[in-house]
Amino acid sequence: MKVFWFIPTHGDSRYLGTARGARAATYDYFKQVAVAADSLGYEGVLIPTGRSCEDSWVLASSLIGATRRLKFLVALRPGLMQPAQTARMAATLDRLSGGRLLVNLVTGGDPEELEGDGLFLDHAERYELSREFLTIWREILARSHDGQDFDFEGKYLQVKGAKALFPPVSRPYPPLFFGGSSEAAHELAAQQLDTYLTWGEPPAAVAGKIADVKQRAARYGRTLQYGIRLHVIVRETEEAAWQAAAELVSHLDDRVIAAAQEKFARMDSVGQRRMAELHRGRFNRDNVREGLEISPNLWAGVGLVRGGAGTALVGNPQQVAERLKEYADLGLSHFILSGYPHLEEAYRFAELVFPLLPLQHGDGQAPQRVLTGPFGEIVANSIVPGQAAPQVSAS
Repeated sequence: MKVFWFIPTHGDSRYLGTARGARAATYDYFKQVAVAADSLGYEGVLIPTGRSCEDSWVLASSLIGATRRLKFLVALRPGLMQPAQTARMAATLDRLSGGRLLVNLVTGGDPEELEGDGLFLDHAERYELSREFLTIWREILARSHDGQDFDFEGKYLQVKGAKALFPPVSRPYPPLFFGGSSEAAHELAAQQLDTYLTWGEPPAAVAGKIADVKQRAARYGRTLQYGIRLHVIVRETEEAAWQAAAELVSHLDDRVIAAAQEKFARMDSVGQRRMAELHRGRFNRDNVREGLEISPNLWAGVGLVRGGAGTALVGNPQQVAERLKEYADLGLSHFILSGYPHLEEAYRFAELVFPLLPLQHGDGQAPQRVLTGPFGEIVANSIVPGQAAPQVSAS
């Protein structure tokens, strides 16, 4: 299992849907989260994209020197960026970071946002564009290792003599990740992507999606890896975890929920529609599990106001670890997690759940979460925590 964390470039808070308990989206805070993830042994971090976020490429570049092994899962946006330009960007970031770049294809699911960025294509057209984009991007980088150029003429994109003079460290190119729930998304993943990601749906639904992508990939003679994007709320007891979930949504206003759901309904993302169907805007303030615990320990409350990933695993360390292993048993190897606030939850999850998971880094080594020395604060200047306390003589 490869576990990733998340850099909250759209903001962070102790509560959803309110400015209360919020934190400013600053570079110092992003760096704190990244350094924590690197030190704790996370495989990498997802850096989100969209007009609600700081730019993912700029931030990833700025975090190279602050981290040692951490990988950066950074977004490509077909239609907003040119494939030749982003191929060179990817090669540069991969080279300067020593091969720590992973690439996340994002086709977009909010027509209003896309129109604001100058892209006026419908859902099907965006996938046609993405197919052409990936073809150019992959070929430029794959050929860069031999100094070759590439010509392509498609419906939306064309290049002549395109090349990257400085090849990436990764061969043939940095690994490509992608998440989408529509038929067009599954077909694109099967044809051109390396790792297919799903949002956190119940295991049976995830199994169905994975089976469909696998079947499509087999027709192209390809094999993919698979992963899932989830939030986590883990505490030492199940009761404390559900209390934390209740606190996270304790300041939600019904008008905010209604406005968020109205906005989500205007999107043409199949994945966003599936997220909304998990909760249907239902919210019982007296019992946050009612109607929102859609599978054991899988809670849809985050999706009441947050777009994209809208579910969280809630429970004690053993419960959360078991739910993650259930997904792993379906064939998933990449787990891209987050929690509120992101700095504290990164520590909490690593300390409580990492020891219960079969973790492995991309280099084949188990993550080293500590250096040397004792755990915890030394007791009375001489007693190492966890050791048997010395006998105290009577006086």
